[in-house]
Amino acid sequence: MNRGPLPFVFLNAAMTADGKIAPASRHFESFAGPLDRQHLLELRATADAVMAGARTVDLDRVNLGPGPARFRRRRLKCGLSEYNLRIIVSGRGTIDAKAEIFRHRFSPIVILTTELIPKRKLRQLKSLADEVKVMGEGEIDFDAALRWLRGKWNVKRLLCEGGGELNGALFCAGLVDELHLTISPVIFGGRAAPTLADGAGVERLADAALLRLVSMKRVAADLFLVYRRETGILPQRTQRTQR
Repeated sequence: MNRGPLPFVFLNAAMTADGKIAPASRHFESFAGPLDRQHLLELRATADAVMAGARTVDLDRVNLGPGPARFRRRRLKCGLSEYNLRIIVSGRGTIDAKAEIFRHRFSPIVILTTELIPKRKLRQLKSLADEVKVMGEGEIDFDAALRWLRGKWNVKRLLCEGGGELNGALFCAGLVDELHLTISPVIFGGRAAPTLADGAGVERLADAALLRLVSMKRVAADLFLVYRRETGILPQRTQRTQR
């Protein structure tokens, strides 16, 4: 059965030198240089939809919109709508009803969740969002969810802005086509600090997501890297490198 095409998924994140995207408190404070924010808005200007996890939306004062007028004009010149679709992912619907995103009604908000969401919470979120879509029993079926977004909302380019659990799920499902990564010379440390890709992860090297570096730019102290998904299998390490 043809389930329809997938959107092009590109992921954007800023990361410390030790692989963290936020401190252990999970209260995000910008640690990259000012160009990182501009880069984020430039990427949003090319996306039909912007997606983030519930904790990213709850803890950060974000609205997932295109930003200032110059970026909205850029969208229109590219044949996109002035404002992008906004998507929140939460398996149990644990989204703060008072989150900043719900105060800005410039474009539709879609929530992806699972059958684990309590009925009371489902009713509440349906009153806040334009659509709440159950996409799985205990875990979100991202392959089906992305195909539904393409078919129902015409999402051809989907930008994911984390956090680590959502990133990890998309990588494990093999759905990330491109990764935009800003690396800053900062060390957070901490076992509880979220990383670029959290969650269950893979158990074998052969199952790891394989990427290819396509561009690298240094601006002041930050590195801006772009990776694309590589096809094939990671080479097996048959012996340890002598040091």
